[in-house]
Amino acid sequence: MFETAIAGSLPKPAWLAETQKLWPKWQSAGAELAQAKLDATLLWIKAQEDAGLDVIGDGEQSRQHFVHGFLEKVAGIDFEHKVEMGIRNDRYKAMLPQVVGPLSLTGRVHETEARFLRAHTSRKIKFTLPGPMTIVDTVADCHYGDRVQMAMAFAELLNQEALALEADGVDIVQFDEPAFNVYLDDAAGWGVQALERAARGLKCKTAVHICYGYGITANNDWKKTLGEEWRQYERVFPALAASSIDQVSLECIHSHVPPELMALLAGKDVMVGVIDVANDAIETAEEVADTIGRALRFVPRERLIACTNCGLAPMSREVAQAKLAALAQGAALARTRYSA
Repeated sequence: MFETAIAGSLPKPAWLAETQKLWPKWQSAGAELAQAKLDATLLWIKAQEDAGLDVIGDGEQSRQHFVHGFLEKVAGIDFEHKVEMGIRNDRYKAMLPQVVGPLSLTGRVHETEARFLRAHTSRKIKFTLPGPMTIVDTVADCHYGDRVQMAMAFAELLNQEALALEADGVDIVQFDEPAFNVYLDDAAGWGVQALERAARGLKCKTAVHICYGYGITANNDWKKTLGEEWRQYERVFPALAASSIDQVSLECIHSHVPPELMALLAGKDVMVGVIDVANDAIETAEEVADTIGRALRFVPRERLIACTNCGLAPMSREVAQAKLAALAQGAALARTRYSA
């Protein structure tokens, strides 16, 4: 019961990149940077194992940003002439690369880090990719002129890389779709369709992570405008329940998401967020177990996975390590408490 996993990202060490930033600058370049990325990945593999997590990720140590890290191996993207645009419905501004031509992969995207991850742990491994809708929302379109057409083009490339990741030994391929909580009607329609296209043909477990964003000021301020109940999941969960995706990751602890919305995911594994990423306070094992207990009213115990609300990238390394330990300890307590 209650496997444990992280949503995806973990803080980068200060010797690898700037700390506590969403788009950090690398501290080196070339071969030195390539080695530093793998060193940081190994550090976090060990940290996750030491904490007692069941599913291990690479912490996205080789990516400057969870979306743009994938785009670096895509032809048709211009990184030299970025433009400032609002993303997530103008929640905040960012410098975005431009789509200037037909999209295609120039080669493997994450082969090195996926194979490195597989070689350095015997536990289940999960690898994260950005979802098609969220990519569309994090680039400037100067070519397609149609969000759906561009999303399907990205979905095709994501599928190519996902199938290769499966061949690398990845047990779970997860697509990150924070945009699903913003463009609600589109998410339940072409968003889920593009997601399924990205996951087509995979025999390993497939997952989608839908959160309310990293614990940065812009996201925290936006949450304050959402009222006493956050019901965004209500729009997309039925479409996901009817989809081929195996697992759904959602926010829970310290959120205003009505827990009964989890019942809309009948038949799916549910990655319940039991660790807050917008607060440096370290959860106790009791808090984590209590959150799992509330979720058990709506999620069968064999389908509940204890997870973080979102990525931990903007946090300090020390806080992130403590939260990983709290995640594992709380799940262990929940196994004892709810084993009957």
